[in-house]
Amino acid sequence: MTYPEAIQFLYDLRLFGLKLGLENTFALTALAGNPHTQLRFIHVAGTNGKGSTCAMLESVYRAAGLKVGLFTSPHLVSFRERIQVNRQLISEADVVRLVVETQHLLERMPADHHATFFEVLTVMALRYFQEQHCDLVIWETGMGGRLDATNIVTPLASVITNIQFDHQKWLGHTRTQIAAEKAGIIKPGVPVLTATDAPEALEVIQRTARDHGAPLTLVSAADARGGLLGAVELPLLGEHQRLNAALAIATIRALAARLPVDDATLRRGLAQVQWPGRLQVVQGMAGQVILLDGAHNTAGAEALRDALARYFAGQPPALILGVLADKDWSEMCNVLAPLAARILLAPVKSERTAAPDALRDACAAANPQAGLTVSASLTDALHQAGGDPFVVVTGSLYLVGEALEALGVLFGNGAHERGLNEWTGHPRH
Repeated sequence: MTYPEAIQFLYDLRLFGLKLGLENTFALTALAGNPHTQLRFIHVAGTNGKGSTCAMLESVYRAAGLKVGLFTSPHLVSFRERIQVNRQLISEADVVRLVVETQHLLERMPADHHATFFEVLTVMALRYFQEQHCDLVIWETGMGGRLDATNIVTPLASVITNIQFDHQKWLGHTRTQIAAEKAGIIKPGVPVLTATDAPEALEVIQRTARDHGAPLTLVSAADARGGLLGAVELPLLGEHQRLNAALAIATIRALAARLPVDDATLRRGLAQVQWPGRLQVVQGMAGQVILLDGAHNTAGAEALRDALARYFAGQPPALILGVLADKDWSEMCNVLAPLAARILLAPVKSERTAAPDALRDACAAANPQAGLTVSASLTDALHQAGGDPFVVVTGSLYLVGEALEALGVLFGNGAHERGLNEWTGHPRH
């Protein structure tokens, strides 16, 4: 098998869509020898900030000398981004080997149990981290928590970043419902940490933690402004990233007896964290500043708006916007369009893209003064914005991944592998 053939096999699993539930994952990991029972995890759920919080935890524990696995999604360019050890992407050869081995396991599954892409990916990652003898795995949920394939592990700590509106079709249409899904990662006696501040969501998390005898730590905006974090210059821009960092610090403190990290190491780890596509500044031609941010829901758009006011005040950008149709793109346009000098609407390279023409009316209503252009592609939009001194590309991590590749920041076979981020599934009942 070649690497492209392995990727094609993973593509073909999309036929089975997105299926929330743990039965297949438990069965497949059992056939694989239950590798998760030989690993230690920090399990991270939440609506926004999961990836950044995972990156911070990984960077600190790696700075402390641990061998750290990192499991995240979606990927920006390469599928291999999803499985990393000490921030080294899994090799193409290891992907091929694990796909072949997992195919053999799938042959032993009951005929009516069709594993999905994410279930297979989860088991591949567990096997790889076990083979690599990772000291710790930073383990991000795919969607929700309670029925997410990652929820077969019993972690050292459960982390819930926040509860916002996203994936409502699958997770519920109220914060209470969404919080119940995210709180599903809470395990008996395992410390829980959250930066959730929405009262109705926090009540669910508090009740679930109490029912499971799980000690709960609440992290607030005040924690993001002082203490050890006050002496750290985070490479990731945005006040929301400081709150993510405060949550990471609280998690590290909660696990200090089992995974000791001194303050100097903690500061060094945070100062070195890297996580592309989140308020990432790229220098374009002739001094042009391009800001890439994967804001993909209303809360993310609001965080981007606040960051623009803080770091780029008085610099209305050319806004290149592309959004997935299953997001609340109308409200995202309301938040982002008023910030722009002009707006270029581009399709996301996804079967779930919102048509740029559909965004036009929402953007025009939110900012009648801005010039509006509907671009045939992101490449065209970047070309059309070539003379603008400040450009913001946002609305989807998929769009940002395409931009990172087009701008030569990340390399890979993104045009093909980004399609692995696609999924369909059955709504929540």
